[in-house]
Amino acid sequence: MRSCTQRYRQQAIRPAMSGFSMVEMMISITIGLVIVAALVGVLTGSSGNTKTNDRTSELQSNGRYALDHLKRELRQAGYRGYTWAEPNTPTTTLTPITNECLGSGAAASAFVANVRQGVWGANDSNPYTTSCLPTQRLRGDILVVRRVASTPLSGNSVNNTFYFRSSYAIGEIFKASGAAALAGAPVLTGAPTPQADFAVQEYVYYIGSDDSDATVPALRRVSLSGSAMVDEMVVSGIEHLQVQYGRLDTASNTQYYNADSISGSSADSPTTLTTYAWDEVNAVRVWLLARTSKTETGYTNTTSYAMGDLTYTVNDNFRRQLFTAVVQLRN
Repeated sequence: MRSCTQRYRQQAIRPAMSGFSMVEMMISITIGLVIVAALVGVLTGSSGNTKTNDRTSELQSNGRYALDHLKRELRQAGYRGYTWAEPNTPTTTLTPITNECLGSGAAASAFVANVRQGVWGANDSNPYTTSCLPTQRLRGDILVVRRVASTPLSGNSVNNTFYFRSSYAIGEIFKASGAAALAGAPVLTGAPTPQADFAVQEYVYYIGSDDSDATVPALRRVSLSGSAMVDEMVVSGIEHLQVQYGRLDTASNTQYYNADSISGSSADSPTTLTTYAWDEVNAVRVWLLARTSKTETGYTNTTSYAMGDLTYTVNDNFRRQLFTAVVQLRN
């Protein structure tokens, strides 16, 4: 009787100790797969959002840096140390200058010697195809900025480097001919003291390619360094540059014009030619279009960007952001 009871109890317990049935396992696997799929979706979405945020950050960082850089240079454009007077014609030899940015027919040293012209530009064209920018410009305007350093030379001059000797009454550019202090500097006859020498800084800004990846656009410049003009990258990811120049009209209101509308006419007498027309520019309006370095899957950009006289329409998978500013010229 006891053995039968024990067998009955064992048989009664056995179903409770058995594993999952096939149906239960299939339900469990299905629920697990749904949970995994949901987690993968969350991770994928999070990864996509992170990439989008990274690209947006890239646009804003590059665009703001490029715009701040140009604003800073333009505010100093035309600065000639102590003097506002028309510079002297150089009395010392300025040549040779390696890779100087010379337009068609321009004489050697004509670009570097033109320290009186703080800003200059070319509207969607390249005047330097036979000199400093033969092929590297991709698109957009050319912007030229000339000025001297904000502080005067405090030690010896650097051989074959350009300086501007400045006094209150007059100034003159020269090329240092040795490492001694003021070597090769001109004598400013009759100029009152103080006199000081300032390093000459001249830049030609344009849109080219990134140094490390030719498929990525960049804001670049040709910079006066020593007695040569050297090509260098300012910031990557800048696809377009447009510039307009402000001048006072007859009612003393600032009107903005493209570069090819500035040369040759005076605001006071629009039909009269004058070599000083660029001196009348009192403000510069800048447009910079920043672009990501990589395309984005699932994103299409068909935007038309209005930049001055140009509407730039795209149709691709790059994100872009337009930056603009108006800079008042101080000098």
